[in-house]
Amino acid sequence: METERTRSAPPSRRAAAAAAAMMMLGRGLDARDNQTRQIQDAVSNVEKHFGELCQIFAGYVRKTARLRDKADLLVNEIYAYAATETPNLKVGLKNFADEFSRLQDYRQAEVDRLEAKVVEPLKSYGTIVKLKRDDLKATLTAKNREAKQLSQLEKTRQRNPSDRHIIAESELQRASLDATRTTRQLEETIDNFEKQKIKDIKNIFSEFITIEMLFHGKALEIYTAAYQNIQNIDENEDLEVFRSSLYPPDYQSRLDIVRANSKSPLQRTGSLKSSLRTVQISSNMPRKDEEEEEEEDEDEEEEEEEELDAIKEVR
Repeated sequence: METERTRSAPPSRRAAAAAAAMMMLGRGLDARDNQTRQIQDAVSNVEKHFGELCQIFAGYVRKTARLRDKADLLVNEIYAYAATETPNLKVGLKNFADEFSRLQDYRQAEVDRLEAKVVEPLKSYGTIVKLKRDDLKATLTAKNREAKQLSQLEKTRQRNPSDRHIIAESELQRASLDATRTTRQLEETIDNFEKQKIKDIKNIFSEFITIEMLFHGKALEIYTAAYQNIQNIDENEDLEVFRSSLYPPDYQSRLDIVRANSKSPLQRTGSLKSSLRTVQISSNMPRKDEEEEEEEDEDEEEEEEEELDAIKEVR
């Protein structure tokens, strides 16, 4: 219908109509070109930043796993050290190691959840971006075909402004419809991609926060119990145990003997003087007894002599 009208119109009007059509097609091509470039930039932006996020989160998970491994080594060393210590310290350290080991089970769960809920969804965007790039390639192919047909039409119209350009114009219209259809499909696809991207970002970061909150909540609970176990260590009782372990069982009795024999020089001098006095007193006692006996013997002799003298006088 449009072709018949164009054929029946005067040459000047046909040329003007063709020029207007060419201009509209060119504008449509430019608009789709700008749209395709914007979509391509959006896909490239997601590819770049999601790739960076994936690598950083994966490194975060690896470092958390290495921290878990170091914590396991620390637990083993605490157990080994506790076995060599005094009773209260041994129990306190063992209970602390038990709690700290339990925390590493939750850290392992944290690693597994981060891997499944954060790293893997980000990693999957590599495939999603690849599919979107394939869609972009199809759109660019259709757009290039449209541009080629438009160029051919322009060349045909300039070489021969007769009806020969009508065939090229119909080819251009088919290419334009194809490009429009492909662009519309790409618009729908990229719209769904953008919607899914926002939803996935919300889910990924929400999962990350939830996983970390769960771990740190459990960590606070376990660290509180571990702190209490350390504070419950009775250092005075362990100190007594340590001191008693330094001496043999009969040490106290021998210590008393040593203390009894380790008096000061003044005490030893005083004891010596008292001993000498006792010896002198005991040695003086027999001398006094002997003198008293001698005096009694002399008195008896004098009495006997007096009696004899008295008898002689009587005679």
